[in-house]
Amino acid sequence: MFGRIRGWHQRHWRDRSRVEKVEFQSRLIWRCTTWFFFLSWQLPFVLQDLRHEPLPLALAVAALLTGAAQAHQGIRAHRGALDQYLGRGTAPRRPLLVSLALCLASLTLTAALYAAHGLRETDLVLVVLYLVLPFGMTYSMLTAPRRFLGRFSLLALPTAAVFAVAGVGSGRLLALALVVALSGTWILLMARCGAWTLSVMWESDRARETEARLAVAEERLRFGRDMHDVLGRNLAVIALKAELAVQLAERGRPEAVAQMVEVQRIAQESQKEVREVVRGYREADLGTEIEGARGVLEAAGIGCEYSGPVDGLTAEAQSALGWVVREATTNVLRHGDARSVAIRLAVAEHTATLVVENDGVPERPAGTPGSGLAGLRERLSALGGTLEAGPAGRGRFRLTAEVPR
Repeated sequence: MFGRIRGWHQRHWRDRSRVEKVEFQSRLIWRCTTWFFFLSWQLPFVLQDLRHEPLPLALAVAALLTGAAQAHQGIRAHRGALDQYLGRGTAPRRPLLVSLALCLASLTLTAALYAAHGLRETDLVLVVLYLVLPFGMTYSMLTAPRRFLGRFSLLALPTAAVFAVAGVGSGRLLALALVVALSGTWILLMARCGAWTLSVMWESDRARETEARLAVAEERLRFGRDMHDVLGRNLAVIALKAELAVQLAERGRPEAVAQMVEVQRIAQESQKEVREVVRGYREADLGTEIEGARGVLEAAGIGCEYSGPVDGLTAEAQSALGWVVREATTNVLRHGDARSVAIRLAVAEHTATLVVENDGVPERPAGTPGSGLAGLRERLSALGGTLEAGPAGRGRFRLTAEVPR
């Protein structure tokens, strides 16, 4: 049994993101709340002091079965209503209408049970408060708060009517009507506010993904502008001189050779300038990358700690380790559900070792591995360095890079 629970935890819990975990917990709390109120507010008060006669017993069984059906149907209807509130589709109206019908049937059966002397008058308030709960939790998701409060308070009218027919006193009858009318505010705070919190969290999560994509697009635009500045003028000159060389060659002029030599010289200069742009684009400063990684991770709600020096290394070593930090940060943001990242740099006499370790790694990584780590290994191998990556205990991942200093 414990093995199956552990397996479920690994398959269905550890692989979820933080927002998905919060939503799962919220849904579970709403479900448990509905059944808790049924078991603690309706069931004991209906069975308490129940007369062992055919009519009260039959009404009690019918009321409890209808109350249990309310809990079950309310949870089903609430699931669809929450999906609609979060923008995942449109909830069908039939489950809501069935929940309303069960609510009215439960109120009628409870009033009949009271009339048959199977329920005490002092217990009516809590029982009625539960009976309107499942329908209210669903309906609060499907309409605006003010409209919900106004329409839900109308349930006080049929509640007062059925219990007046059952012979409830005017004072208790007024209390029941007020409980139903005012319980909408409590239901709104319990159900609607939780759904609003979930919607804000999902919106924040989508905004973070959009921000990451925009950052990548901005970097691509910057690189494109640099390449355009370098190649645009040179290519235009090459095109003009090549055209001039063609015209001179058609006329048999010896100056065509000089023009082609000039084209060759400009093309070689263009190659050199492109290499310089690409080299500058690919070089990464270790200190800058560490500060950038810390800022990005903390903005995503992930703690980041760094220990070790940031100077005393050659430019090649700093560039290589800076790329390690950049790639590790990208993997932390894309995969798993990390809460903390530790970056440690140790500098020895001839080597520098960088370790990046994070938690929140799923047991079964989703998707196929990218080419980032393979590219890092090639970059470090060119300097005589090494790269190791793999699990480092339960739910942890460690990336270790070593380069000559």
